[in-house]
Amino acid sequence: MKARILLIDDDPGLSEVIGMLLERESYAFERAGTVKAGLDRIKAAELDLVITDLRLPDGTGLDVIRASRARHPELPLIMITSYSSMESAIAALRAGAVDYITKPFDNDEFLHAVERTLKERRLARENALLRRNLRHAYEARPLVGESAAMRRVAALVRKVASSDANVLISGEAGTGKEAAALAIHFSGAYAERPFAALDCGAVPRAALEEELAASVASAGTGTLFLDEVSELPAALQLKLLRLLEERALGTPGLRLVAATHRDLPALVERGQFRQDLYYRLAVIPMELPPLRERGEDVLLLARHFAAHYSRKLGKRLDGFDAEFTAFLRNHPWPGNVRELENMIERAVILAESRQLTGRDLAEVAPALPMVRAAAPLPGGARPLAIEEYIREVIERFQDTHSETELARMLGIGRKALWMRRRQWGLKRSRKDVSR
Repeated sequence: MKARILLIDDDPGLSEVIGMLLERESYAFERAGTVKAGLDRIKAAELDLVITDLRLPDGTGLDVIRASRARHPELPLIMITSYSSMESAIAALRAGAVDYITKPFDNDEFLHAVERTLKERRLARENALLRRNLRHAYEARPLVGESAAMRRVAALVRKVASSDANVLISGEAGTGKEAAALAIHFSGAYAERPFAALDCGAVPRAALEEELAASVASAGTGTLFLDEVSELPAALQLKLLRLLEERALGTPGLRLVAATHRDLPALVERGQFRQDLYYRLAVIPMELPPLRERGEDVLLLARHFAAHYSRKLGKRLDGFDAEFTAFLRNHPWPGNVRELENMIERAVILAESRQLTGRDLAEVAPALPMVRAAAPLPGGARPLAIEEYIREVIERFQDTHSETELARMLGIGRKALWMRRRQWGLKRSRKDVSR
């Protein structure tokens, strides 16, 4: 859509020149000749920029700026006048103008000022939308849990949230490391600052340095979340270390939260991760427990996700029946919270009654026959261990499911699936190979 720009000026000749310049650049241009007419247009129209003269028949451009800022604080304004003085420039900027241009002006410089202002407005809107989306993500996936381990995590989040200390979060894949990073960000002084995230294990190495630099710039004086930081190559480990050392020497703002599912101290001992970087990252270490060790947290999380997705889909659910509840309690959850959320989302989507029941499990957990009675089992049968369960699912659905479908079913990433295949000597899914 064209950017809509309002000019408030009572000089017909100048208005015509500015109108021609703006329309030539494909901006939508309209004009008002007085303070009152200008404020009426600001009130009535969806504008992207206002350019106002200082001296107007019924007031000044400062009146426009003050009134507009009071009603539309996000709308940028540029002051343009032939009465150039330091006092009027300072007054305009103090009133809320984003720029100050004197007549006569160079056309290219004028257009550059317009373009720069519109770009800054667009970025501000995008950042505001990103912050809202991140807050929604944080609210949808809070650190739910009453287990002793999660109470310790919650207490640690509260303690570090208002500091700028670096935090290193460790835990299995799917335990909620990004949720913990968002909780740290939104629970303290950083809540209104930017939050940028980079999954170091998901970006090709050739592009990783550029992505890291972009993420640092995007985070600004906010929080930078580096997931799977153990995947950084040696050269980028050194660059990240230098960034943290510069901050320690006085560069303000940026707070780093890193995460990994790997044993970083062991990588340090093997020379695969810098010891000095590890100590910079682990100022505050935080360990997230696997879901299988969190007891009744499984049911708390399941209820939370069921309520979230039922609201999202406009459905009304009254909970789970005994069989569904038993499955939730006894399933080994190799994919942790991520697997649980995916399963509950599928169940809510497919549910035909106001309760999630054992009948729904055949749809949402196709590997169920192997784990349905995980405890207690008839005839004294032994529940499947987690790795046994994963291997059984892979072998059973090898011919009918792709790698992506198998990983989603198990609640683990494709990389984790590939590593287990290699460990067990299992071939890749025939469905993928046949493509």
